[in-house]
Amino acid sequence: MFDFGFIGVGHMGATLANAVIAKAGGDRCAACDIDAGKAKLYAAGKGCTALSAPETAERCRVIFLGVKPQNMAELLEQIAPILRKRTDYALVTMAAGITVGTFQTMLGFPAPVLRIMPNTPAAVGEGCMLWCASPELPADSRDAILAALSLTGKLVETPEELIDAGCAVSGCGPAFVYKFILALAGAGETLGLAPETALKLAEQTVLGAAKLAVESREDPRALCAQVCSPGGSTIEGVKSLDAGDFTAEVEKAVAASFRRTVELGKGS
Repeated sequence: MFDFGFIGVGHMGATLANAVIAKAGGDRCAACDIDAGKAKLYAAGKGCTALSAPETAERCRVIFLGVKPQNMAELLEQIAPILRKRTDYALVTMAAGITVGTFQTMLGFPAPVLRIMPNTPAAVGEGCMLWCASPELPADSRDAILAALSLTGKLVETPEELIDAGCAVSGCGPAFVYKFILALAGAGETLGLAPETALKLAEQTVLGAAKLAVESREDPRALCAQVCSPGGSTIEGVKSLDAGDFTAEVEKAVAASFRRTVELGKGS
């Protein structure tokens, strides 16, 4: 019996598996993927065991389901008969838009479930993972799973009705940040900076600004004001962003991502 099994070792599935393996050890973990060769290659590199989906459902205590929302029903249909015979397991789902209730309905019975919504910075231990648990999941099991995920970054308990909204910010947000980095670097290139220099400046500026916001605990508006000397250079750039309705554009992007998350939960 393995403590942790990962069905789906794509980008996010592998990111979480990497963190758990670093914490728990490869000998306690198993990997599975629709591409069996991919699972074997991953397992060989991490010192864990490659299994099929039914084997993972049968032989693992905590089972991470790293499949797309559109493929969840098919996977649950495959493993439900095995899980129905067990009592010593927990399921971890990261499928966008699928509530715990919907997940259990698809499965066919009220299994113990931890719903998580990670983001890609988990790969460097700076993620922000939203989570909520079903009533069937014992507190000690929940805490053990969260402890195994601790190397991914911050774990934020979130009421399930707000998970999708949170995902639109933290789950989709990195893509918006990368777009900003590219825009900032591109602007630097336009002013004559070498591409590699412009990108380095943009990346480090975003990293440093975020770290200052977190560690100083100051309101971001106050931090912005600290950079904006009256009559100085920065305030002119901020005025330009405001004139272009920068805030409204970000709100529109988050709203669009939220709507799509809800659609995915409905299977569309």
